Amino acid sequence: MVKDINSNTYINRELSWLQFNERVLQEAEDESVPLIERLRFLGIFSNNLDEFFKVRYATVKRIDEAGKTGKSELGGISAGELLEIITQIVIKQQSDSLEILATIHKRLEDKNIHIVNETQIDESQHRFIKNYFIQRVSPALVIIILSELVKLPTLKDSAAYLAVKMVFSDQKKQFALIEIPKTLDRFVVLPKKGPDNYIILMDDLLRYCLNDIFNIFKYESVSAHMIKITRDGELDFESDLSKSFIEKISDSVKHRQIGEPVRFVYDKTIDDETLLLLMNMMGIDSKDSVIPGGRYHNRRDYMDFPSLGRTDLLYEKIEPLPIKGLSLETSIFHNIAKKDYLLHTPYQTFSYIVKFLREAALDPKVKNIKITIYRLAQISHVASSLINAAKNGKKVTVAIELQARFDEQANIDYAEQMQTDGVNLLFGVKGLKVHSKMCVIEREENNKIKRYGFLSTGNFNESTATLYTDYTLFTSDQRILKDVVKVFDFFETNYRIFRYKHIIVSPHYTKTKLFKFIDTEIENVKNGKPAYIKLKLNSLSSYMMVDKLYEASRAGVKIQMIVRGICCLVPGIKGMSENIEVISIIDKFLEHTRLLVFCNNDDPKIYISSADWMSRNIENRVEVTCPIYDQDIKNELLDVFHIAWNDNVKARLLCGTHENKYRRNNLPKVRSQFEIYNYYANKLQD
Repeated sequence: MVKDINSNTYINRELSWLQFNERVLQEAEDESVPLIERLRFLGIFSNNLDEFFKVRYATVKRIDEAGKTGKSELGGISAGELLEIITQIVIKQQSDSLEILATIHKRLEDKNIHIVNETQIDESQHRFIKNYFIQRVSPALVIIILSELVKLPTLKDSAAYLAVKMVFSDQKKQFALIEIPKTLDRFVVLPKKGPDNYIILMDDLLRYCLNDIFNIFKYESVSAHMIKITRDGELDFESDLSKSFIEKISDSVKHRQIGEPVRFVYDKTIDDETLLLLMNMMGIDSKDSVIPGGRYHNRRDYMDFPSLGRTDLLYEKIEPLPIKGLSLETSIFHNIAKKDYLLHTPYQTFSYIVKFLREAALDPKVKNIKITIYRLAQISHVASSLINAAKNGKKVTVAIELQARFDEQANIDYAEQMQTDGVNLLFGVKGLKVHSKMCVIEREENNKIKRYGFLSTGNFNESTATLYTDYTLFTSDQRILKDVVKVFDFFETNYRIFRYKHIIVSPHYTKTKLFKFIDTEIENVKNGKPAYIKLKLNSLSSYMMVDKLYEASRAGVKIQMIVRGICCLVPGIKGMSENIEVISIIDKFLEHTRLLVFCNNDDPKIYISSADWMSRNIENRVEVTCPIYDQDIKNELLDVFHIAWNDNVKARLLCGTHENKYRRNNLPKVRSQFEIYNYYANKLQD
């Protein structure tokens, strides 16, 4: 139980998350970021916000509706108060995002890219739009005519709708909703005129074609304003014993579409009559976050803004590098048998993971393959390699997490396909998500079984591997892999708690081991020995871990932390955290690596991990934190951390006031993601 929580000791998790999303918005505002990339950061900001309301806001709302304050879980703020604070922050951020979007539109015009609305269409564009509407749009539309006599159908979670109001000559009114289909491109590229590109949003194309849609109504005026509803994204499971686990997850994912509303966003120029009608029909109440917005919602679609061939308005693409000493043209097993190798995507190519699994699928000496899967790519070479292995007679065991939030359906589809093709599926442990990222294969060599494998900080997903930074350790270290096999044994016999000599496994040992490492640093600094801690995490929200770091700081242990997202720790407070510095890096790639470094009297203990320092990762998930024993890899990880720590271009300082200030100094410019790529390129030249 967390006691004496106050705003000076912890930063509320939800508010810290909103601060993180503000850092994403800063990238959209940054004039040095290429223009189309700035639009895509706006899309990421919007997508993040959708997920925040589905999950975090919905959770706080549940606490409030249960009549609880939730102060001990929410950093000292009551649930009701927090809901109000969140809404006010989001209204401000939405307003800022609209201003940023308007600025980007002006900059795009300077680059001969014009985003036009329904009032700016000329004759040639008129013909194109009318034909496009008839051929592509009209057949896909879902139009709901609103009536007091007919119950409003459930509106889809996070879908965008145009609320239409028609006024007749006798002043009677008819209301309708147009669902903007997700199957259609949000951005319609119109014919070029010389060097100029023209784009119209689907929303405005529909506004332009309102008369084609509603021509059976003899109205005098018609208007259309966008609305969007976000629903509680929690999965609720049935207790029907006749259904398989896959069926229960599948049904629950479908049920999510009709979950309780938690946010309602509307075009602030909509008239009061239409707004009140819609809110009443949808059951929006004072507990929901009602956000007045701009003309366009679902700005997450800007993540897919067309590039129009304008490479000058995009980040320069990097060519993923090979790993020094590890060839894709020879046996990976042969190389890994000699030493460990570290893959750092996207700087280095994800192809090594696919090559490893392809080789295992074909090698007659490979008998068993075991792997955990959390999020798969839509077209997954990882999954096809595992199916290939099963067809070749290997025993393939996949521990697949069907509750990977918002990716459940993709995992269900692949689970069913793998099951059909002879893969042995494990669905984890009741009450625990399987979030660990690991693979072990067993190969017969000289009449004995030798293990090879890899452990990672990220998902085995080809798509995200081009966008997320992650570490993957390839190893034949039998000490580590013997422990990994025990984790798979735990999946099958989870009434037993196994002991591990090398890896650290949640939920049984992570807290104890991490506390032990921190205590060693505290003891060493008290005895005048070298002591420090370096951490790179996505999130830090566990109050017990924050308290332990405060204890280390008070003892004099120097702590450097790179935390991308949520950080409930308040750094730099005298008598509590003056020895702790925290930065956050938001740039071209999503920082996803998790690294733990403990000085250990100048004999560093270094780990990579699938786990953040959040209560769920430590107590409610199966996570694996893996030691690094190879000295070359240790040096590499320390080098890369050092480069990131010295970033003075994209790093923000998380100080006591949590203001998201860019770190600026007079030292030579270090943009860490670019410098890390150069670091690996230079290693190949050595």
